[in-house]
Amino acid sequence: YICQNFLIMTKIKIGVLREEKSPPDMRVPLTPLICAELTKQYPNLEIYVQPSPIRCYHDSEYTAFGVTLKEDLSDCDILMGVKEVPYDKLIQGKKYFFFSHTIKKQPHNTKLMHALISKQIEMIDYETLTDKNHNRIIGFGRYAGVVGAYNGILGYGYKYDLFRLKPAYQCRDRAEMEDELKRVKLPNIKIALTGGGRVANGAIETLSALRIRKVTPEEFLMSSFREPVYCQLNPRDYVEREGDHNFDLHDFFKHPEHFTSKFVPYTKETDLFISAHYWDPRSPKMFTTDDIKANDFHISVIADITCDIDGSVPTTIRSSSIDKPFYGYNMKTDKEDLAFTKDTICIMAVDNLPCELPRDSSDDFGKDLKERVIPHLLGADADKVIERATICKQGKLTPAFEYLSDYAY
Repeated sequence: YICQNFLIMTKIKIGVLREEKSPPDMRVPLTPLICAELTKQYPNLEIYVQPSPIRCYHDSEYTAFGVTLKEDLSDCDILMGVKEVPYDKLIQGKKYFFFSHTIKKQPHNTKLMHALISKQIEMIDYETLTDKNHNRIIGFGRYAGVVGAYNGILGYGYKYDLFRLKPAYQCRDRAEMEDELKRVKLPNIKIALTGGGRVANGAIETLSALRIRKVTPEEFLMSSFREPVYCQLNPRDYVEREGDHNFDLHDFFKHPEHFTSKFVPYTKETDLFISAHYWDPRSPKMFTTDDIKANDFHISVIADITCDIDGSVPTTIRSSSIDKPFYGYNMKTDKEDLAFTKDTICIMAVDNLPCELPRDSSDDFGKDLKERVIPHLLGADADKVIERATICKQGKLTPAFEYLSDYAY
């Protein structure tokens, strides 16, 4: 009632920005259908879209749903994009939503952070949107997992000359990608998947489409199978406190530096490793370069969806690109090499995987935006979802983000 009453009194204009960061991103925060649904749900809401020649949803698709195209969005109250808005394009005093990549003091966005402050922008980063328990409520992680697992299967097929699939980015949508999976016949390989969040769940969706059976970590280590299988490993399965067998997840999140890896037994049984877990730089690496040189190290393909350079997966020495997703890690020299040779581990480390299925990932993101964010944005925000996520406002950092002061001013 409060939200509806608010909109009766106030006309709100949302502008959907054209993506202008290079290289261009084809994703959108709001699809044509979701724009139409929102304006129907909130009668005093108007949505305008900047024309774009590269967006995955064409301008004509927006106009077909009754959405107005508009180059100048300066009269809009709220501006929404996906990637960073070029700092010289920011409009003074507006409220923005996009992934700013500033909250870790990323050096390449110093000028952007300065501009957000000097132009008195009210900046809400999608990455900082959380519920009252501080759990993230929106992101593209699910489709990073969906595509990352697909690329891992694709890489395994290339390495052993088993099958050739169309890359995900060449598929029109997820349905076509899953049609490609129908051509896959895997031998009785073992796939280890780390993680339990959105990314890992997206990877499981792809493995499930292949009808790969899930087994327990114990079965994975102790048994042989006549079919491909996978196991899902959570922190209790791959890290431990030395001398302490009572694993405490809260303790691990708070003090990861006190833990050591116990992943090495899995390196002896795994053919394809899909890394989809969150990694804190204080955490131990999953394995070491010395472990790789052991005679019984068995992993031959790694799909590192997390893509932390020199992070939890030490073979990830650089990120790869959508059009060239694979490179090799030479197990003898610890250097980059050809992707599919005998002495190399095939590495997939694309850092913008959701862009390979931009229509599907945008639709998924837009639905979350509509259901989990817009009601707080247009209503009273009793749970302080928007307030909690606001990095800066009226030329100042908000209290929760004052740790950025040496970076922002």
